[in-house]
Amino acid sequence: MLTADDMAPDFTLPATTGQDVTLSALRPAPVVLFFYPRDNTSGCTKESKQFSELLGEFEAAGARVFGISKDDMASHDKFIAKQELTVPLLTDADSDVCEKFGVWAEKKMYGKTFMGIVRATFLIDGTGRIARAWPKVKVDGHAAEVLEAVKAL
Repeated sequence: MLTADDMAPDFTLPATTGQDVTLSALRPAPVVLFFYPRDNTSGCTKESKQFSELLGEFEAAGARVFGISKDDMASHDKFIAKQELTVPLLTDADSDVCEKFGVWAEKKMYGKTFMGIVRATFLIDGTGRIARAWPKVKVDGHAAEVLEAVKAL
């Protein structure tokens, strides 16, 4: 998994805004990328809602925020509508971006081993370097912690 001081790999992914998002095109704004396993699951819903609730504060601090999962655009659209999310979501259907950031990994649940997204967040500064990385995120209070890190840039 990438860590602080690594250069963030550039990518272009489709977004729920209807346009593709290219990471390097967002410079010099800081960017928050939160990777989550699946739409409409309890932890992912809670995390996405917390980022949505604080989106105005992230924007006031000059930062852009995006959630990323492998779910397709139809799933993202339903997730946004059902949960009244304001944070834009990106689709990484082939897990290419997840692999580049090191969040596509072997996981275990109920005695079974499978590949999936490890919940992680990255704060990328205006030069494209990772300023902060949060591996294996615990959802409660996480979005507020990331906001404080954005304000400290």
